[in-house]
Amino acid sequence: MAEPITVARPYARAAFQSASAAAALAPWDRFLSRAAVWVRDAQIEPLIGDPRVPASQLIGLLLDLAKAGVPEGSVEAATEDTAGAPARLSAAQLQEEQRNFLALLAHNARLQLLPQIAVQYEQLRAEAERIADVEVSSAQALSPAQSAALKGALERRLGRAVRLHESVDRTLLGGAVVQFGDFVVDGSLRRRVERLAANVTSG
Repeated sequence: MAEPITVARPYARAAFQSASAAAALAPWDRFLSRAAVWVRDAQIEPLIGDPRVPASQLIGLLLDLAKAGVPEGSVEAATEDTAGAPARLSAAQLQEEQRNFLALLAHNARLQLLPQIAVQYEQLRAEAERIADVEVSSAQALSPAQSAALKGALERRLGRAVRLHESVDRTLLGGAVVQFGDFVVDGSLRRRVERLAANVTSG
Protein backbone atom coordinates (compact mmCIF):
# COMPACT_ATOMS: atom_id res chain seq x y z
CA MET A 1 0.00 0.00 0.00
CA ALA A 2 1.34 3.44 -0.97
CA GLU A 3 2.28 5.84 1.79
CA PRO A 4 -0.29 8.64 2.46
CA ILE A 5 2.31 11.26 1.57
CA THR A 6 2.75 9.62 -1.85
CA VAL A 7 -0.99 9.34 -2.49
CA ALA A 8 -1.45 12.99 -1.46
CA ARG A 9 1.20 14.33 -3.85
CA PRO A 10 -0.88 14.60 -7.07
CA TYR A 11 -3.70 16.31 -5.17
CA ALA A 12 -1.30 18.84 -3.67
CA ARG A 13 0.08 19.55 -7.13
CA ALA A 14 -3.44 19.95 -8.54
CA ALA A 15 -4.33 22.43 -5.81
CA PHE A 16 -1.07 24.31 -6.39
CA GLN A 17 -1.66 24.51 -10.14
CA SER A 18 -5.18 25.84 -9.58
CA ALA A 19 -3.92 28.40 -7.06
CA SER A 20 -1.05 29.45 -9.33
CA ALA A 21 -3.33 29.93 -12.32
CA ALA A 22 -5.51 32.26 -10.24
CA ALA A 23 -2.59 33.91 -8.41
CA ALA A 24 -4.28 32.72 -5.22
CA LEU A 25 -1.44 30.93 -3.45
CA ALA A 26 -2.11 32.49 -0.05
CA PRO A 27 -5.92 31.94 0.01
CA TRP A 28 -5.47 28.31 -1.00
CA ASP A 29 -2.82 27.90 1.69
CA ARG A 30 -5.23 29.18 4.34
CA PHE A 31 -8.05 27.01 3.02
CA LEU A 32 -6.01 23.80 2.99
CA SER A 33 -4.45 24.47 6.40
CA ARG A 34 -7.83 25.06 8.02
CA ALA A 35 -9.51 22.11 6.28
CA ALA A 36 -6.60 19.88 7.36
CA VAL A 37 -7.21 20.82 10.99
CA TRP A 38 -10.94 20.15 10.80
CA VAL A 39 -10.71 16.69 9.20
CA ARG A 40 -8.79 15.65 12.32
CA ASP A 41 -11.44 17.04 14.65
CA ALA A 42 -12.89 14.39 16.96
CA GLN A 43 -16.45 15.19 15.86
CA ILE A 44 -15.79 15.46 12.14
CA GLU A 45 -13.27 12.67 11.52
CA PRO A 46 -15.86 9.88 12.12
CA LEU A 47 -18.15 11.46 9.52
CA ILE A 48 -15.61 11.02 6.73
CA GLY A 49 -16.48 7.90 4.80
CA ASP A 50 -19.70 7.33 6.73
CA PRO A 51 -22.27 6.27 4.09
CA ARG A 52 -25.04 7.91 6.14
CA VAL A 53 -23.47 11.35 5.63
CA PRO A 54 -24.03 12.83 2.14
CA ALA A 55 -20.75 13.99 0.62
CA SER A 56 -22.32 17.34 -0.32
CA GLN A 57 -23.16 18.08 3.32
CA LEU A 58 -19.69 17.12 4.52
CA ILE A 59 -18.06 19.27 1.85
CA GLY A 60 -20.30 22.22 2.75
CA LEU A 61 -19.41 21.83 6.40
CA LEU A 62 -15.67 21.74 5.68
CA LEU A 63 -15.94 24.81 3.46
CA ASP A 64 -17.80 26.74 6.15
CA LEU A 65 -15.27 25.75 8.79
CA ALA A 66 -12.29 26.50 6.54
CA LYS A 67 -13.50 30.04 5.88
CA ALA A 68 -14.53 30.70 9.49
CA GLY A 69 -13.16 34.01 10.63
CA VAL A 70 -12.63 35.28 7.06
CA PRO A 71 -14.93 38.26 6.23
CA GLU A 72 -17.36 37.56 3.41
CA GLY A 73 -16.01 38.66 0.04
CA SER A 74 -12.55 39.44 1.45
CA VAL A 75 -10.66 36.94 -0.70
CA GLU A 76 -9.72 38.15 -4.15
CA ALA A 77 -6.94 36.94 -6.41
CA ALA A 78 -5.58 38.32 -9.65
CA THR A 79 -5.75 36.16 -12.74
CA GLU A 80 -5.66 36.66 -16.50
CA ASP A 81 -8.63 36.77 -18.85
CA THR A 82 -8.50 35.43 -22.39
CA ALA A 83 -7.28 38.77 -23.68
CA GLY A 84 -4.41 38.84 -21.22
CA ALA A 85 -5.84 41.75 -19.23
CA PRO A 86 -5.88 41.43 -15.43
CA ALA A 87 -9.15 40.01 -14.08
CA ARG A 88 -10.44 39.26 -10.60
CA LEU A 89 -11.36 35.93 -9.11
CA SER A 90 -14.15 36.64 -6.65
CA ALA A 91 -14.51 34.96 -3.27
CA ALA A 92 -17.45 33.01 -4.67
CA GLN A 93 -15.43 31.78 -7.65
CA LEU A 94 -12.52 30.81 -5.45
CA GLN A 95 -14.83 28.95 -3.08
CA GLU A 96 -16.36 27.08 -6.01
CA GLU A 97 -12.89 25.90 -7.07
CA GLN A 98 -12.20 24.75 -3.53
CA ARG A 99 -15.60 23.03 -3.33
CA ASN A 100 -14.75 21.13 -6.53
CA PHE A 101 -11.41 20.14 -5.03
CA LEU A 102 -13.08 18.76 -1.90
CA ALA A 103 -15.63 16.97 -4.09
CA LEU A 104 -12.79 15.28 -5.98
CA LEU A 105 -11.20 14.19 -2.69
CA ALA A 106 -14.54 12.90 -1.41
CA HIS A 107 -15.25 11.02 -4.65
CA ASN A 108 -11.86 9.30 -4.42
CA ALA A 109 -12.16 8.71 -0.64
CA ARG A 110 -9.17 10.97 0.02
CA LEU A 111 -10.55 13.64 2.37
CA GLN A 112 -8.53 12.14 5.22
CA LEU A 113 -5.36 13.05 3.29
CA LEU A 114 -5.96 16.80 3.66
CA PRO A 115 -3.22 17.19 6.32
CA GLN A 116 -0.62 15.63 3.99
CA ILE A 117 -1.94 17.63 1.04
CA ALA A 118 -1.68 20.87 3.03
CA VAL A 119 1.94 20.15 3.99
CA GLN A 120 2.97 19.37 0.42
CA TYR A 121 1.11 22.38 -0.94
CA GLU A 122 2.96 24.65 1.49
CA GLN A 123 6.26 23.16 0.32
CA LEU A 124 5.36 23.81 -3.33
CA ARG A 125 4.35 27.37 -2.49
CA ALA A 126 7.55 27.99 -0.54
CA GLU A 127 9.66 26.73 -3.44
CA ALA A 128 7.76 28.87 -5.94
CA GLU A 129 8.18 31.96 -3.77
CA ARG A 130 11.78 31.04 -2.95
CA ILE A 131 11.10 30.81 0.76
CA ALA A 132 13.19 28.51 2.91
CA ASP A 133 11.35 27.03 5.89
CA VAL A 134 14.17 26.47 8.38
CA GLU A 135 13.76 24.43 11.56
CA VAL A 136 15.72 25.79 14.54
CA SER A 137 15.94 23.80 17.76
CA SER A 138 17.69 25.52 20.64
CA ALA A 139 18.24 24.76 24.30
CA GLN A 140 16.61 28.08 25.20
CA ALA A 141 14.20 30.30 23.31
CA LEU A 142 16.05 32.68 20.98
CA SER A 143 15.78 36.38 21.65
CA PRO A 144 14.36 38.62 18.88
CA ALA A 145 17.89 39.87 18.16
CA GLN A 146 19.25 36.32 17.90
CA SER A 147 16.40 35.29 15.60
CA ALA A 148 16.97 38.29 13.37
CA ALA A 149 20.72 37.69 13.19
CA LEU A 150 20.25 34.00 12.40
CA LYS A 151 17.61 34.77 9.77
CA GLY A 152 19.91 37.28 8.07
CA ALA A 153 22.86 34.89 8.05
CA LEU A 154 20.75 32.06 6.63
CA GLU A 155 19.28 34.28 3.90
CA ARG A 156 22.80 35.18 2.79
CA ARG A 157 23.87 31.53 2.92
CA LEU A 158 20.80 30.06 1.17
CA GLY A 159 20.16 32.90 -1.25
CA ARG A 160 16.43 33.10 -0.50
CA ALA A 161 13.99 34.47 2.04
CA VAL A 162 13.95 32.48 5.28
CA ARG A 163 11.01 31.61 7.50
CA LEU A 164 12.19 30.36 10.88
CA HIS A 165 10.31 27.67 12.79
CA GLU A 166 11.72 27.78 16.29
CA SER A 167 11.40 25.17 19.01
CA VAL A 168 13.04 24.56 22.38
CA ASP A 169 14.83 21.27 23.07
CA ARG A 170 16.28 21.16 26.57
CA THR A 171 18.27 18.01 25.74
CA LEU A 172 20.59 20.08 23.56
CA LEU A 173 22.13 21.54 26.76
CA GLY A 174 23.17 24.67 24.87
CA GLY A 175 23.52 26.08 21.35
CA ALA A 176 21.17 25.19 18.50
CA VAL A 177 20.53 22.86 15.59
CA VAL A 178 19.53 24.45 12.28
CA GLN A 179 18.02 22.36 9.48
CA PHE A 180 16.71 23.09 5.99
CA GLY A 181 16.31 19.94 3.93
CA ASP A 182 19.75 18.29 3.74
CA PHE A 183 21.42 21.45 5.04
CA VAL A 184 22.09 20.88 8.74
CA VAL A 185 24.23 22.86 11.18
CA ASP A 186 24.55 21.20 14.57
CA GLY A 187 25.97 23.80 16.92
CA SER A 188 24.52 22.23 20.04
CA LEU A 189 26.48 21.70 23.22
CA ARG A 190 25.19 18.11 23.28
CA ARG A 191 26.91 17.44 19.94
CA ARG A 192 30.16 18.91 21.26
CA VAL A 193 29.94 16.65 24.31
CA GLU A 194 29.30 13.63 22.08
CA ARG A 195 32.35 14.44 19.93
CA LEU A 196 34.50 14.87 23.02
CA ALA A 197 33.28 11.55 24.42
CA ALA A 198 34.02 9.84 21.10
CA ASN A 199 37.55 11.24 21.09
CA VAL A 200 38.16 10.06 24.65
CA THR A 201 36.81 6.58 23.86
CA SER A 202 38.83 6.23 20.67
CA GLY A 203 41.95 7.37 22.47
